Amino acid sequence: MDLGCKTLTEAGPHRLRQHLNPYIQGLPTETIPPHLLLQLLRPTSHPGSHTPPSSDDSLNTDAAIPGTPSRSEPSTHSVRKIEKSQAAVRSSDAAGIKFDQGRVPQSSENPSVGTPRMSRSNTWKQDHEGSRPELPPRPDVKSHPILTAAPKLPNRMSVQASREAPRVPEGVSKTQPKGIGWQERRIDRYKTVEPSSSLVHRPAQTSVPKPAESLSNQFPYSQAPRSPLPYPNTPQSLPGQERYGNQISQFENSSVLPDSSSPNRRPPYSKSGARIIHTNHDTGSFEMGAGLACCAGQLVRIWDLASGRLVLSLVLGEKEIRATAQAFKPGTTTSDEGSHLWIGTNYGDLQEISVSTHKIISSRWNVHNGRSIVRILRYQSTMWTLDEDGTLLVWPPIDSGLPSLEEQPIVNKVPRGHTFSMVVSGLLWLALGRTIRVFRPSADGIEELSLPQQLSSQPSAGEITSGAVIEGQLDKIYFGHSDGKISVYSAVNYTCLGTMTVSVYRINCLAGAGNLLWAGYNTGKVCIYDTQASPWKVLKEWHAHEGPVSRLSVDRSSLWMSGLLQVGTVSLDNTIRLWDGLLEDYWLQTDLQRKETDWCDYREFEAVVMTWNAGATTPASLRYEQKDPNVLRMILPPNKAPDLLVFGFQELVDLEDKRLTAKTLFKGSKRKDANDQDHMGRQYRDWRDHLVRCVEEYMPSSEVYVLLHTASMVGLFSCVFIKASLRARISKIEAAEVKRGMGGLHGNKGALLLRFHFDDSSICLINCHLAAGQSNTMHRNNDITAILDAVALPSEQDPSSCCDSYMGGGDGSMILDHEICILNGDLNYRIDTMSRDVVIKAVRSGNLEKLLERDQLLVSRRKNPIFGLKAFAECPIDFDPTYKYDVGSDNYDSSEKHRSPAWCDRILYRGPGKIKQLDYRRHELRVSDHRPVTGTFKVRVKSVISEKRQRAWEQCQEEFEVVKQKLADEAKIQYLRDVLGLDVEEARGLLGR
Repeated sequence: MDLGCKTLTEAGPHRLRQHLNPYIQGLPTETIPPHLLLQLLRPTSHPGSHTPPSSDDSLNTDAAIPGTPSRSEPSTHSVRKIEKSQAAVRSSDAAGIKFDQGRVPQSSENPSVGTPRMSRSNTWKQDHEGSRPELPPRPDVKSHPILTAAPKLPNRMSVQASREAPRVPEGVSKTQPKGIGWQERRIDRYKTVEPSSSLVHRPAQTSVPKPAESLSNQFPYSQAPRSPLPYPNTPQSLPGQERYGNQISQFENSSVLPDSSSPNRRPPYSKSGARIIHTNHDTGSFEMGAGLACCAGQLVRIWDLASGRLVLSLVLGEKEIRATAQAFKPGTTTSDEGSHLWIGTNYGDLQEISVSTHKIISSRWNVHNGRSIVRILRYQSTMWTLDEDGTLLVWPPIDSGLPSLEEQPIVNKVPRGHTFSMVVSGLLWLALGRTIRVFRPSADGIEELSLPQQLSSQPSAGEITSGAVIEGQLDKIYFGHSDGKISVYSAVNYTCLGTMTVSVYRINCLAGAGNLLWAGYNTGKVCIYDTQASPWKVLKEWHAHEGPVSRLSVDRSSLWMSGLLQVGTVSLDNTIRLWDGLLEDYWLQTDLQRKETDWCDYREFEAVVMTWNAGATTPASLRYEQKDPNVLRMILPPNKAPDLLVFGFQELVDLEDKRLTAKTLFKGSKRKDANDQDHMGRQYRDWRDHLVRCVEEYMPSSEVYVLLHTASMVGLFSCVFIKASLRARISKIEAAEVKRGMGGLHGNKGALLLRFHFDDSSICLINCHLAAGQSNTMHRNNDITAILDAVALPSEQDPSSCCDSYMGGGDGSMILDHEICILNGDLNYRIDTMSRDVVIKAVRSGNLEKLLERDQLLVSRRKNPIFGLKAFAECPIDFDPTYKYDVGSDNYDSSEKHRSPAWCDRILYRGPGKIKQLDYRRHELRVSDHRPVTGTFKVRVKSVISEKRQRAWEQCQEEFEVVKQKLADEAKIQYLRDVLGLDVEEARGLLGR
């Protein structure tokens, strides 16, 4: 390496320290041993490796590859393209359009050509000069790991040569010198993390550096002792408050679902620079790096992420030519990162583009024999190109330390059928549908290693679509599947560690950003997972695009270049959206909520919630019912005065009265029938007045209640009372309705919402009636999802109030934004796969556990990863099914329909650490075919102390800066490891970490 002197020894430690100054600023450099400084420039080597022959002829196979133009004569294919490009220039000149340069050969020694394009300001390089820290040039490449031999396996794992000769690309001479071959390791779905040593050989060269030390040990505010995440987990409970719900901790069980009870739904917009870039063209392939974003299809376009400005736009040539793969070429120093881009086309061509000059500076026409290039991968100072036919070209570095299209690649063959590929620690992980195979370089030709007793595919998962590696977990590789599963493989022994079902929708892309896993879905949603939690935890989810998220890319260099970790997504809507990979807002809000006890005072109140499908019952029918003359006396707690009374009714009007229901549904398009409307309004008023009288009569005389809220919607009716002494503590009362009848157009099914603040805590009450029918589980699930996702309530405009009173990054417009939620109603979930007689027999024998195993709601919570009510808890049920009875009796339905008994009437709640259910029971009221159900809750609400909150907020910001610096250090270590070839320990030692 040229450091201004002849040898590294002459350079001396002082010269090295000057050259590495951007990476060791602020460190006591005199304390760094000189040998650690020299490590950066030391050639990478591995135990057991050897240097291949130095003869140029051993690697030069250019003359033997037809279709690869010589340096003195362009190919016919190239000449045809040049002639067409010249014609385009002439026609453009005639039209008065000015181009930088025609697409003609630059010299007889170099067949590289420029590309005609309209002149643009060439200021990008000047704008960025001096803004990036310098790293030393890359090490000598003579001992590059890509050129080293693989270790010999022990006798018990001896590899037999393949019976079939390796496929040779068309036109390649069979007498040419051997290039670098590949050993293949088939992947298996073993449940054990550490298979027997007699089955798996672990060569020294394939060892993976130990993951970074868990940051939870360094930061006391991290609540997950097993998690290396520098992000604090969302507080699950307050001191002195019990946590309720089942804990699932077995990753090996594929039925385990991620914890989606409290995801943050606020989009993590980029903290500075552009947030959205309109490409105005098909995005095609997508890549980010060095503060740039590139989309390549029929056009190659590059944008500056800091300003969103277009810095390059090129046409590849003929209309039928399009870019199918791309990657930024490594730079000699960090300032050179992102200066050159490699493009692969559907015709098998490779081109190198200079970002600063807007020109194609090097080309290799038809180097992949006309096969579409599906992947360009970058590993350290090499570039790997893979086409659809399975031809893999490895472009090793030349004397400059960089790969060049002017040199000959090393030709290898891998199986066809590529669906995804990535390079991890020098190994090519190749996905072929459901199958994963691993290849690694070898100087001894192509050898295939078959591991017996292992399977290379996963029958229970769909096609592999994507993959990622997470910093701090270098021993694991994550693969996304078309059926919403994520499988995890060991990078040490190549076995499958397990499969997690995270969704029912297709996963299009995965990426590791920081210590978290990002996933882009076919629905346009992006989710972020904490994979160190058990089970995995969904930290954030939001709709990033209107269409499917087709690509995810992380600009890891941006963290140490600009202090930002930028993540980009693209979709068919032709937009690039940029996100904050550090999740700063999420981190600060979560950490502030974790410190909530430091800046809040707490009080508790008691609430009683009733849900009842009244079946068009009127208060008058209760008055004349001999068995139930004082129904509310049974429902209201005796000798107690709860602070809040919530009554939720369904079917206060007869929904089976087709004449009345039809007039109600279509009243917007026809003249209203005044008598019918008066009849319905009178029923609601009668129930309201009846409830007021009952509360006054049955509640202790020392307590006075006031009516807080009433609402109605086609049979649904909500009525809420609160003690008069507490009314002043209630504020910001808002109500809304969500219609779900007839596809969301009408209110015969749906929900009534009530939101209010009790002190500084937000509370949402939901009274709902879902789709009926034994087989309509999916419709009910869809109803719940639509109700919970509806943006129905007014949003809070004050950001500090949002942070203090709402959760999940919400603004109060959605149900799950609120800290405390109570949902009641006739949810209509039934008991599956059992006949009516079997159900009744189990009820009479008291075998409720058998029935609850088949309850549709509970089954959906266990098996459906996107079920809306997974975020809610329910007290264990110990009472008989509440539906369906013969009116006026204790007999289950004896009508012609013979409906099977079920727990249709339910009460669920949400509010980790803030709400606790004290009882859950049904009441024997026989005037309807449903029995009413009540639940008593103890609720904790908070009052914010402003001064203490401000101090806590400042402390959170200080702590985040520490975390941000640690992530920046990890990004530097990753650069030293992946680009310069150092191992993790060397990189840490060099940085003094």
